[in-house]
Amino acid sequence: MGEEGEDTQKLKRMAAAAYDYNTDPRWADYWSNVLVPPNMASRSDVINHYKRKFYQRYIDPNLIVESMTTGSTSQQARPSATSSSTSATNSNSHTQNSGSAGRTTGTDRTPAPNSTSLRWDKQTIQFSVNAWVSAVAVLAIFPLVPKNLSNRAFRLSFMGTACSSLYSLYSLYGKPRAWNLQALQVWFQSVAVTKDFIYSIYCLTFVTSNLCLKFALIPILCLSLQHVAKFLRRNFSGSTLYRKYLEEACVWIDSNTTTLSILSSQAEIGLGFLLILSLFSWQRNIVQAFMYWQLLKLMYQAPATAGYHQSAWARIGRTLNPLIYRYVPFLNTPISAIQKLWFR
Repeated sequence: MGEEGEDTQKLKRMAAAAYDYNTDPRWADYWSNVLVPPNMASRSDVINHYKRKFYQRYIDPNLIVESMTTGSTSQQARPSATSSSTSATNSNSHTQNSGSAGRTTGTDRTPAPNSTSLRWDKQTIQFSVNAWVSAVAVLAIFPLVPKNLSNRAFRLSFMGTACSSLYSLYSLYGKPRAWNLQALQVWFQSVAVTKDFIYSIYCLTFVTSNLCLKFALIPILCLSLQHVAKFLRRNFSGSTLYRKYLEEACVWIDSNTTTLSILSSQAEIGLGFLLILSLFSWQRNIVQAFMYWQLLKLMYQAPATAGYHQSAWARIGRTLNPLIYRYVPFLNTPISAIQKLWFR
């Protein structure tokens, strides 16, 4: 790469650094789907690296993003470990011959870790729960399953997603620093706009309900499939079984997260109207309908879901406003005005 190419990349990096990611709803969705260890999620270099990757994917594909370097802590630990093992070898050389000393260094005595051993870290736990949720949700939707088993699978799907979301909240944000009103308020404000909190409330709304709307499983299934596909692509890309049966589906899911998010937002809004219609049936639940529309209001405002919900509401307005003006002109109130009044 010549000087012109370096200057071009420098300008592109400056543009990526100056880009307003907070106003782009795709960034919140992209960052919420990145699997980063909790101890690294708050580091500025890690966040900036993934911002550049986001900018390369959605804004400027010509931006060159270098691989993220490891922390300086691990690099500083290696010389100290080497010096300590060297000193241990020198001290043992007074009592052992040169042949045995060459065979009993500190490196040889330490058993190598098994790279294929299953580690139950956060990502593995999340994958296990979401894989279980995906299987149970499919069982709840499948039409040939008995009704009592289908209803039980319906509630188990929401319980599993609620547990997964709450565990993710605890892993990323921990617990409040103190159990007083001010600390609880600060903690709640930091988690109330996250995708995990929204879906935990979403699941708890339907777990405790007598309604069994299978339509509500669409966002849950989309969310769990995204987690499963991301984990499989990251950890099992070298498996023959994965490459033969799962790779194509996982690649499609991982590359169409925006499509799945749009589908989820449309299903969530449609579910709100179904709950309004349910108020005219014997299964009506006024409290649930009111709470769910409050949740839709939060989805409309939260950065992780705002872009998709605002786009869906705008599409509904473009469809219904001409019909309102034509057939019921006495209303004379476009749906956008009602939407602004409710979601403000």
